[in-house]
Amino acid sequence: MNNNEIKERVESYREELLNRLGKLVSINSEEGKAKEGMPFGEGPAKALNTALDMLKEDGFEVKNLDNYAGYAQMGTGKKLIGVIGHLDVVPADKNDGWNTEPYEMVEKDGNVYGRGVADDKGAVVASMIAFKVLKDMNVPMNKRVRLIMGTNEETGSKCLEHYVKVEGHVDYGFTPDGDFPEIYGEKGIIHGHYTCQNTNLIAIEGGAAKNIVPGKVTAKVKSNTYNMDTLKNVIEENGCGLVVTSENGVDTLVVTGKPAHASLPELGINAISFLFEGLKEAGFVDPVTDFYCDHFGTGTDGDKLGIKLEDKYGKLTLNCGVISMKDGVVEGTIDIRFPVTMHVEDVCKLIDKNAKDENGEIAIDVKSEPLFVDPESPLAKSLYNAYKDVTNDTVNKPMTIGGGTYAKEINNTIAFGCAFPGTDYKIHDANEWVPVNELLLQAEIYVHGILNLLAIED
Repeated sequence: MNNNEIKERVESYREELLNRLGKLVSINSEEGKAKEGMPFGEGPAKALNTALDMLKEDGFEVKNLDNYAGYAQMGTGKKLIGVIGHLDVVPADKNDGWNTEPYEMVEKDGNVYGRGVADDKGAVVASMIAFKVLKDMNVPMNKRVRLIMGTNEETGSKCLEHYVKVEGHVDYGFTPDGDFPEIYGEKGIIHGHYTCQNTNLIAIEGGAAKNIVPGKVTAKVKSNTYNMDTLKNVIEENGCGLVVTSENGVDTLVVTGKPAHASLPELGINAISFLFEGLKEAGFVDPVTDFYCDHFGTGTDGDKLGIKLEDKYGKLTLNCGVISMKDGVVEGTIDIRFPVTMHVEDVCKLIDKNAKDENGEIAIDVKSEPLFVDPESPLAKSLYNAYKDVTNDTVNKPMTIGGGTYAKEINNTIAFGCAFPGTDYKIHDANEWVPVNELLLQAEIYVHGILNLLAIED
């Protein structure tokens, strides 16, 4: 099949792509209050039905699975190829730094702006265009090919859980909700918390979320219980800011660091960690400070906890994200991402060895196994080859990540796009954007990817 012909056919749908994306972006599909027949609220259900109507008009067989998820299908055969995207979005508020209305797609200088243009409505629409091109070209279909659309990826992926319960898994699949060239491994995740019953802190509060490196923490301590100069030196030498105010014999310490996602904690500066490091070196006597420094310290590799682990695909990371104090008890969150070839129970056993001392204890709340697909498997090679054939990019290679995608929720699936290397699309941030030409390029790559999957001999 001629590559230029595919490219030209994709390009012919430029205005259709923009029209469809504009309609979907205009629907606020943040998770809302559940209603009868709408498990995630009106917005996600409306987005799903709007997308299914588009695909039905294209002539595809469509099915709505109780407004959890839906799909469009073409082809025949026992084997099933799944393209699995999502139509829900994270919240967006014009007052949070947006230059445009977040739920009104704006096109400017070859780019489009709006909540969901990159994550993941843009990728879903690019997949729609890929389906239309394959249909237009009368491609022989020896397998069934489905565009599966969920409505709850951002807040739990219950949508895909429901899909799998009703329809089962796929034989070959990709989710256009990650990175190019492709993601064949996703680290396992352990979420936990630590609790300390005794402390000389008067108060402490910090962090925005368990999966974010905390950019700020505020603590209250008695004046003259530590060396102020030492505290200031430790904190400022490590790239943090410190503001101290004193009143009635109590010092309020405000430490600022640098936020980052917990999957890449080394890109941030943990304000909580350096507060405790500074207090420890400044001579502050406190069970919580001792517990934190002994078990976590300022590193992000889990060394202090005895879980400094690594395989050839990546290293374990650890982030302490949120801390609070109530009735004299200090509690904080832990987010661990461990290598793709390891097992969650083995990591948990190592944590258990160091989980408790006289100053506090650690408990595990949530744990999940990693995802790993052999990069030499037919699935991984087929998709990577599609990316290379279209882009001629041989520099960027398939990867593993610390985050998680739909691929963990459905068998035989990896993340393939939508983000191209080296670009910040402001996903989950104000002014989310994507170049229109990249959306078309995505569609072109997805056409080739599906063709390659169809060519796999069963």
